[in-house]
Amino acid sequence: QVQLLESGGGLVQTGGSLRLSCTATGRTFGAYPMAWFRQAPGKERESVATISWRGARVEYADSVKGRFTISRENDKNTVYLQMNSLKPEDTAVYYCALELNPDGSNRIWGQGTQVTVSS
Repeated sequence: QVQLLESGGGLVQTGGSLRLSCTATGRTFGAYPMAWFRQAPGKERESVATISWRGARVEYADSVKGRFTISRENDKNTVYLQMNSLKPEDTAVYYCALELNPDGSNRIWGQGTQVTVSS
């Protein structure tokens, strides 16, 4: 079974940047789409960005377009989320997910990493 381990979260000021990493072990990583989600206190988990298995197709939530970039290195079993121009409303626990099914009906989740943006 695959395991996902996120890193790179932390505390940053408004306008700052962070890069999240998610490394997979235990399965062929490169065969699956990957995604980043986030969940703020009292809110539902929401999709932030997705990337196809080769990295050719990416999608972003409207709230992060132009500020966040998702990428992957299949030879390192790692997916990244570069976050620039961070805002307080970006504060959340960020989770990476491996999409076992393209329709999102079956995902493997990481444990999450906290991102806090101070105003």
